[in-house]
Amino acid sequence: MDHFQQIRLLEALLFASEKPLGVPLLAERLPEGADVPALLEELKGLYANRGVHLVEVGEGWAFRTADDLAPYMTVEREVPRKLSRAAIETLAIVAYHQPVTRAEVEEIRGVALSRGTIDTLLEAGWIRPKGRRRAPGKPVTWGTTPAFLDHFGLEDLTALPGVDELKAAGLLDLRPGAGSIAMRQEDADAGEEEDEDRDDAAERAAFLENDEIFDPVETDDSIALDE
Repeated sequence: MDHFQQIRLLEALLFASEKPLGVPLLAERLPEGADVPALLEELKGLYANRGVHLVEVGEGWAFRTADDLAPYMTVEREVPRKLSRAAIETLAIVAYHQPVTRAEVEEIRGVALSRGTIDTLLEAGWIRPKGRRRAPGKPVTWGTTPAFLDHFGLEDLTALPGVDELKAAGLLDLRPGAGSIAMRQEDADAGEEEDEDRDDAAERAAFLENDEIFDPVETDDSIALDE
């Protein structure tokens, strides 16, 4: 195999491989006695001004797109993402209670807050750290950003809807835990009533078992019959 064919074979091997190839492996595929390092340098020179370059990656060689073409190889696309209910609740709590700590958010929501929820709101640019609370552990406090106001069309935080407006819009009735909390309260009340009923029944049973109340009255049946 002549020199030109060796260059072509080397080019084909590198192009077809999905990972960088080292000199020993290339030497196994090329004819015996081929000067692989020299062939690589020659092939590298041939691609120096092309859109694809031959570069050394670690202990191997591979084709890569030219660095100066990187901006043209990137496609930027906005992908709208729907916030989770946990993220929406957290954002609302931060907006109305800021500055607020993570523990306070968890206390208000009644459930633990996953780390991903804070990360999502940070990535959206709607919340940011507001400092540290002067408390044990100095927890970080969170607040909203100008981007939050801009996204929701608010001039400032005083423009946030109040309780009456939220009730009129039916939003307070749509809280995920409201129904379950009400049901749990009703169950608790019902349980208390059942306990009271059981206590009353126990008292009545004890009353009925009282020997003093049910002592038989001594009567003379024979006299009654005679009469």
